[in-house]
Amino acid sequence: MNFDDFLKYTSKVKNIPLPAEASQFKMSPPFRLKLQEMQKDKMKHAKTAGVMALFYPDLQHQTKLVLILRKTYKGVHSAQIGFPGGKLELLDESIEHAALRETYEEVGVPIEDIKVLKKLTQVYIPPSNFYVHPFLGITHKTPKFIKQDEEVEDIVEVTLSDFLNDDNVITESVSTSYNKKVEVPAFNLNNHIVWGATAMMLSEVKDLLKQLW
Repeated sequence: MNFDDFLKYTSKVKNIPLPAEASQFKMSPPFRLKLQEMQKDKMKHAKTAGVMALFYPDLQHQTKLVLILRKTYKGVHSAQIGFPGGKLELLDESIEHAALRETYEEVGVPIEDIKVLKKLTQVYIPPSNFYVHPFLGITHKTPKFIKQDEEVEDIVEVTLSDFLNDDNVITESVSTSYNKKVEVPAFNLNNHIVWGATAMMLSEVKDLLKQLW
């Protein structure tokens, strides 16, 4: 989709109710509710993070969404696809600011270039004990991405048409942080398998955008 057309549709997004948990649940791993029940006490002291679902025009003025492939490391989100973003720090005035700041740090898009359109529904991540708050944002400029080498392995640019294509919603067998293979709903985007909390947040973004047109 041409980015100018995308902007016309998203100008109405503030007035559209969020699909919320009903949308997220479509992409929820089958073991998720059990994990949350097991971690009721830990959830009371969960950390907070903000992430950005950032749409932008490419050089042909077509609409794209930026995701990141995280580095391989000893941690629960090693080598996974996610949104740019990160945890709330003392220097942040809000969760939204944390999402903007971390987006700049991880992929190099200046804070002042991003317009936040809407706050989306938070997601709890059991393995890392985080509440993640996603935001829908746009930048009118074609970004000159600069990845943060310490944390980001690669920048993944997804076309809007691929993101909205239902054929890219699949079922995949994955290894979880609990060391067992399980079948989960997932997105296949640019040959990357996206599942778990990121897929749940993507599902809400997708359903929200589809409501607009």
